[in-house]
Order: sequence, then C-alpha cells, then structure tokens
Amino acid sequence: MDETIQTSEISVGVVGLGLMGSSIVAALLMAGHPVKAIAPLPNELADALQRITSQLQHGEEAELLTQPLEKTVALLTLSADYGELHDCRLVLECVTEKIPIKQTVYEKIAAVVSNDAVLASNTSAIPISMLQQYVPNPERFMGVHWAEPAYMTRFMEITCGTHTSVDLADWVFRLAHHWKKEPTLLRKDIRGFVTNRLMYAIYREGLHLVETGAASLDDVDKAFRYDAGSWITMMGLFRRMDYTGLQDYPEIFRRLFPQLSNSEAVPKLMQQLVDRQLRGTQSAQGLYDYTEEEAKEWDKAFAVFNKDIYQLAARYPFRTDQRIG
Repeated sequence: MDETIQTSEISVGVVGLGLMGSSIVAALLMAGHPVKAIAPLPNELADALQRITSQLQHGEEAELLTQPLEKTVALLTLSADYGELHDCRLVLECVTEKIPIKQTVYEKIAAVVSNDAVLASNTSAIPISMLQQYVPNPERFMGVHWAEPAYMTRFMEITCGTHTSVDLADWVFRLAHHWKKEPTLLRKDIRGFVTNRLMYAIYREGLHLVETGAASLDDVDKAFRYDAGSWITMMGLFRRMDYTGLQDYPEIFRRLFPQLSNSEAVPKLMQQLVDRQLRGTQSAQGLYDYTEEEAKEWDKAFAVFNKDIYQLAARYPFRTDQRIG
C-alpha cells in the first residue's frame, strides 16, 4: 500500500445516490475520505443519510471502520448542489446507464471542479472511450467499476479509455488499495471490461441450458454454486487451472467449445420477464417466485454473507501485479 497517500487529505465526490452510489459513498467514508455526495434526483436525497448510515453500521459490525461511526459520518456532505464538488480531486459518476444523462452530469461536474480533478464513471457497459468525448479533459477520465455492496467487496476494475493518462489511472489503482480493494488496471478499453464479459458468458450459457430443457434454473444454480462457488474466491479461474493440472484442458476445449451457446440474441426467458416488468426479489417475482418475507430475508442473508466472504478472501490474498494491458 502506498504510504504517501493520505485519504484524509483527498476529497472525493460521488454523483448519484442510488443503491450503488450510496454504497460507494460508504466505502470512501470508511477509507477516511471527506466525501461530497451529490444527488442529481431529489428522491435520492430524501433517505440518503439513513441508507448510508445503515451501511456504515454494517461495516462497523464487520470491523471495517477505522474510526468511530460518528466521526465517519461527519466526513460526509450530502447535497443536490454540484458546487460542493469544487475541491474534489476525484469525482465518481454513478448515474443511470444512459449516455445523454451521463453527458449532462459531466457538464455539471466540469463546470465546478478544477482542471486537475480526475473524473471517473462506474459504468459497467458503456465504453470509456465513448464517454471521454463528453468531458473537457479526456486524459483525466477513466472507468472505476465497483461491485455491490461497494464497501464490503474486494473487487474493482479501473479502465483506461483511448485518451486516459496511465499515470493517473495508476494513481487511482494505488488509491484503491486504501479502499481495501484488490483492483485490476485495464490499459485497454474493452466493452463490458473483464468481469461482465465473464459473467454474461455464464448467464448466456445458463439460460441456454434452461431454455433447451437440458437443466432447470435450480440445477444451474446448484451446479455453479457448489462447484465454482467452492473454490473461486480462493484462486480465481487460471490458478484453478494450474492447480488441477493443464494436460486435459485442450481436449476438453476441443470437445466442449463447439457445443456452447453462441447466440447474440437476448434470451427469450429473460425478455419475457422484463416485458412483464418483474424485478426478482425487488418485486418478489422473477426467475424464481418469492413471498414478501423471503425477498426481505435474501437482503439480510446477503449482508451477512458479504461480511463472511470479505473476511474469508482476506485470508487468501491475491499477490500478483494485477495491471492488465
């Protein structure tokens, strides 16, 4: 960890206080940053303090706070006024995945921050190089992709666009270690970055198996949970291949790859659920059906699980340089 970095001296802005945005705010507060949290929508501001405080309390229970809860909350400024961002060295955009909305947000941020501020997007789908055209200093723009809950996951992808300064991206990479992340730094801008390309390949194959009648939803979930789920937090994909020996993989690839789904269409099952406006546990109906109580229990269970898995991952740290490019 870079000891020359003092988080208490680096003000960070977060624009967008939905589920992910508020979680990012909590993560930055836990790291000791003064945080300027901006709500672009009035309804986001209404319960933001309660939601962020609740997340900090969860972090406190997991022994992630470096100072008392009251002092941590005191580092937070909540506002709808973009002017509060004037002294931020880093501003993280976390609004909906619609380019016109992001463009408007970038214009408002650029109007108040200094020319040497770094601006980053939490986008998981839009190429960073595409978004760079909407900022006045594209070399100071990059992707910083968090996982939910941001304050209790070790994942982070930092992605350079075509014009991003690698030196600035490296500064954010070093800063991310103070956020208790094990980040990757991608010097090439690829759509979906690493994690989404991996996960959506799995989603496609899983839905293909269900739609063709080869397996049920429960079959797929159990297979993934109890096989990959039993080792993936410890060693990832490629260390797993090393650990199990490499000699059989070429033959498996030759036999299996031609059988995998290569569809470019939205799976019918997923489109049908979206057309019915179902939202999984948020609406108590989705790929699975839930009672209202079951849906709430998933939230509670996931909070406990994240604490457990966060601490488990710390016992098996990733020790290689994770800059990719």
